[in-house]
Amino acid sequence: MTIDVRLGIDEPAPETVAVGVDPSGPALDGVPTQVLPVSGRALVEQFVAESDPSTKPGDVRELPLPGELPARVLLAGLGASTPADLRLVGAGIARAAGGDVGVGIAVAGDELAALAEGLLLGGYRFDARPGKRPAARAWLVCSDDASAVSRGIAYGRGAAWARDLANTRAPTKTPTWMARTAAETLSPLGVRVSIREANWLAEQSFGGTLAVGGSSVLPPCLVDARWRPSGATAHLVVVGKGITFDTGGYNLKPGASMKTMYTDVAGGAAALGALHVVAALRVPVAVTVLVPVAENAVSGSAMRPGDVIRHHGGRTTEILNTDAEGRLVLADALAFAVARLRPDAVVDIATLTGGIKVALGTSAGGLFTPSDELAAALSRAGDDTGEPLWRMPLVDDYAELLSSNIADANNSSGQPQAVTAAMFLRPFAGHTAWAHLDIAGPARAASDAGLVTRGATGFGARLLARWIEAHAVG
Repeated sequence: MTIDVRLGIDEPAPETVAVGVDPSGPALDGVPTQVLPVSGRALVEQFVAESDPSTKPGDVRELPLPGELPARVLLAGLGASTPADLRLVGAGIARAAGGDVGVGIAVAGDELAALAEGLLLGGYRFDARPGKRPAARAWLVCSDDASAVSRGIAYGRGAAWARDLANTRAPTKTPTWMARTAAETLSPLGVRVSIREANWLAEQSFGGTLAVGGSSVLPPCLVDARWRPSGATAHLVVVGKGITFDTGGYNLKPGASMKTMYTDVAGGAAALGALHVVAALRVPVAVTVLVPVAENAVSGSAMRPGDVIRHHGGRTTEILNTDAEGRLVLADALAFAVARLRPDAVVDIATLTGGIKVALGTSAGGLFTPSDELAAALSRAGDDTGEPLWRMPLVDDYAELLSSNIADANNSSGQPQAVTAAMFLRPFAGHTAWAHLDIAGPARAASDAGLVTRGATGFGARLLARWIEAHAVG
């Protein structure tokens, strides 16, 4: 969906108009008569009085107006008109409209931004067939300063791009394609993107990334994307898991579990999507996004159970399960980030374990960190954007489950799966403030609902962007 913002209407009104409804009735004050004529306004008021449509945010009722322009009015519940409500309002309108829709809701400031964000999230569709992706358009008709809308559009577009990256199927989404797409999309925004190929990975001892990527004819790489605005006083690093397809390797996944593994890149996609938001809004915070990208395939060159690999910085891992590959690539990038970039904080994000879905379901991501301050900041960002996190424990008593007789750790210590996976990553962050986000549950959706559409959800992109924005000074 694309969004045009109008302070008035200088062309024929759209065939579909959306009007907000709250307990006091239809919110018609901000709707110009060019969009909804007097006769239409009277019909809307009569319909609302007689049918009492829901005011729950996201609920939408349709009022056909045969022979009129507009030809239909969408009555959208406004709830309390909070930013969270208005994101749902926008998503509900976009989903109900299906095509062009003029939005005439009298809101302003952050509320207008939230509405635009919701329109983009709810209006998102992915279709791999050429020419099949819908070109829906929304008109935001407002009487106030339209500049606030740019913020909501930036957040919506960043999340939509993250969804696109994750939804693209593996024959197209090779590691090289992923890296080049990141460069082509982010470079015009002022982000410096470097593509670190296999020779560089070998020189830097990215043993986890090379071990995972060695299974495929498609070589692995590292996407190194850096936003360096003038005047930045903080430097944050986000590391995203970039497995373009995950078969499980020799520990092969069942067929039913493999069908959605083109979205195993969702953590890396969210990290890049967050950077898209930050650069589009020119946020004065230095940010580096590292995405180790590889395909976990099955071949004669694939890593085997029992192998030992060496990560950047020298720490070693014994492979017990080739399907526990995400932590191997994250470990390389985390160690590199801490040793070479010296950030103020580092956050990794990944569709890492099925265990987090057992613990939290599909509505919230798991948050692991030893830092109360970082936990609070990330949780607040998740609450603000409607991408909730639930803090999970790092239990020292489980450390022995990671032990190995021949390496510093093993990569698959069994239950509790999500906790031990986070504990595996913890040493690679050293003494830097670090958090791990396991988004295996909310990164994918089986159907359209709320702010998400079926397939990859882009979960984490907006959350991380909000967390980064909170570090801006002045």
